[in-house]
Amino acid sequence: MTGARRQVLVIGIGAGNPRHVTLEAVEAIHRLDVVFIPDKGEEKRELATLRHDILRAHADNGRLRVVTYAVPKRRAEGDYGGAVDDWHATIAGIHERLLMDEAGEGDVAGFLVWGDPSLYDSTLRILERVAARGRVAPQVEVIAGITAVQALTAAHQTTLNEIGRPVTITTGRRLAEDIGKADSTVVMLDGAKAFRDADPDLDIFWGAYLGTPDEILISGRLGDVSDEIVRVREEARARHGWIMDTYLLKRRGKE
Repeated sequence: MTGARRQVLVIGIGAGNPRHVTLEAVEAIHRLDVVFIPDKGEEKRELATLRHDILRAHADNGRLRVVTYAVPKRRAEGDYGGAVDDWHATIAGIHERLLMDEAGEGDVAGFLVWGDPSLYDSTLRILERVAARGRVAPQVEVIAGITAVQALTAAHQTTLNEIGRPVTITTGRRLAEDIGKADSTVVMLDGAKAFRDADPDLDIFWGAYLGTPDEILISGRLGDVSDEIVRVREEARARHGWIMDTYLLKRRGKE
């Protein structure tokens, strides 16, 4: 690995509740000299505010610098995979600049990641792109966090898997293709509300803003609660300007 060496902590901070931050994550925050906070615009200002709240609660080393950076929007038109690839390439350039300009060789830099850095987040993939560019050599350490999936099942007081049975974690875009692969299917961020086309006899455990004071939970037979979820979801999105939701589908009688 070539380039300027930078120590980087990628810290999972849980699904939204400041109490989700683990002791290991708190210790990691204490080690930081600089932390990079993404700014996704006024619509998602609450997400940045929650990160700042976590830092106020746990960062007590007296030297921590907070650097905010603007996150470009992903283009909506064209091929989805290509759009994501271009978007990540752009963000990799931003991360490279941040690590070159805002962190010295002896500094510990950090990114605070919702949930866990290994599930439904691309910070690690983007840092791999940074390393491949050659100017910066990130020395990455990952601190695991509580995922939205864990927060969802805990809130609904249900188990994720059936005994001896697999679990599928997928996206709304792929739900129709993946729904038959397991008795339990988790769907992350389904903007198209693909659950409306699933078997109405499935059980659904749905949650939005998990772990936060705005948490919303709905569960039941999918055919009975589908319309309610759509209505509540749209009302919440209009109220907040954004929504993060996750749900678990189970075959009835399998709980």
